[in-house]
Amino acid sequence: MNAASTTTAEFHELTPLTHPGHISTPSADLTPMISSPSENLVDSAFDSEGNLQEETFISRADERRLLRKLGLSFFLFGLINNVLYVVILSAALDLVPPSTPKGIIAFCNIAPALAAKIGWPYILKGKIRYARRVIGCCSLSVLGMLVVALHESLFSRLLGIALASFSSGLGELTFLQLSTTYSPPSVGGHSVGYFASGTGAAGLVGAFLWWEVRGLGVRTGVGLSAVLPFVLPLVYFLVLPRPAAFLHPSSRSYTTIPCDETAIEVETDTSVINAAEESSLLGEEEPGIISSSPKDIVSLTASDKWRLVKPMLTKYMLPLFCVYTFEYTINQGVAPTLLYPVPSQERYAFLSKIIHSIRDYYPLWQLVYQTTVFLSRSSISLGIRPLPPRLLPMPAIVQLIILLILVFESAIGLFPDDREGRSITLVFLLISLEGICGGLAYVNVFYRINQEKPDPILNHDLEHTKQEHEFKIGSIGFADSSGILLASLLAMPTEMELCKAQVARGKFLCRGL
Repeated sequence: MNAASTTTAEFHELTPLTHPGHISTPSADLTPMISSPSENLVDSAFDSEGNLQEETFISRADERRLLRKLGLSFFLFGLINNVLYVVILSAALDLVPPSTPKGIIAFCNIAPALAAKIGWPYILKGKIRYARRVIGCCSLSVLGMLVVALHESLFSRLLGIALASFSSGLGELTFLQLSTTYSPPSVGGHSVGYFASGTGAAGLVGAFLWWEVRGLGVRTGVGLSAVLPFVLPLVYFLVLPRPAAFLHPSSRSYTTIPCDETAIEVETDTSVINAAEESSLLGEEEPGIISSSPKDIVSLTASDKWRLVKPMLTKYMLPLFCVYTFEYTINQGVAPTLLYPVPSQERYAFLSKIIHSIRDYYPLWQLVYQTTVFLSRSSISLGIRPLPPRLLPMPAIVQLIILLILVFESAIGLFPDDREGRSITLVFLLISLEGICGGLAYVNVFYRINQEKPDPILNHDLEHTKQEHEFKIGSIGFADSSGILLASLLAMPTEMELCKAQVARGKFLCRGL
């Protein structure tokens, strides 16, 4: 069963049709039963006398269409938001003079994104205006890329990279928060899965894009890339379904709120729901939550934010931080030293067709990494079950083991020098596993946060609960960016020390780059 079918089945179990003007809120112990799409359609398309219910059938088809549009929208959000980050890293050698350390590109490409991920959720408060954010991210990205393309000074290009980085960080934060406005939870999880898949695809698309346009020069190549951010507002306003589209029309007047063992029908002002739809807010109230007037000014306090962050520090943030620290230390500090003699055609016919010089190794490791990251970040959208919460630290543990093995392989070597085929195969497998672990950590952490329910003990209104959900998924973003920033600081001394260790045992390939 694919992801879209599963999500559609869950959607119908969680939003049963009830008496007009009411919606039945599922009880805490209700477990949705997931059956095949064909069974659902057959069961619901015919009435008790065997007559075709055309209206019901069309409704189900419309819901599948909405899920496809939602998945496409969030895939494009992830792809376009992250692709410029990859383009800039791929173009690093062409953007700065040869004497400039390339690490400064990596720093300017991650530090502003980290500032955005810390500043927006932790410092700012109140309702999120998604339309304004999307337009702002698009404008900053275009401006940053144009500054890089039109100016040749080092300062101007670093400034342009910083603007694009800030926009990328704010964009990732915004689209993950946007996913929390969709209910039932299966629909929100659907959007997170496709967003993660899009961010994974950005690595492959960005590297391929720069490979194709770099021959045109920095001015033209980067200038053409500045067109891409316009996709974001176009998709947001023209393709993305609004949250209220996933609710049955008859569920917008009343909400059944369970209180102990009795049910109380609370009238809901339809203007609140309509305003929520237009603002991409939650389209369905959770059990025990009472709607607030649209005139109320609601915002999270510092104590509210600390209460929400505290339980996530070890559960979500630490695993994500560790995964990205180990992952980017491998990519930036260890992988450049994983060099071997060029395979001969007589001994390694296949490898000799891929590797023609020692300079081909690092791009090969990056291609393997980006491909496996894309596949693993697409796991939920492909219908693979998410990791159980207790296994979320597992990718970080495996990533640390991979880092230690690759450091040993680089410094000392696991196989004799004349057995480079075995070493290349081992590195290929380990870097593939590295990409899988990194992608799984990203998509599963954000998926689990998206699926978390509000605390039933706290009786907050709808807007307050919505802001809590948005803050929780937004507050995690600085963990991965902090790990990447730390890895960029560790990578340079790691690479230098590993190269010294290779030279000490008579292997001089790292000096020839």
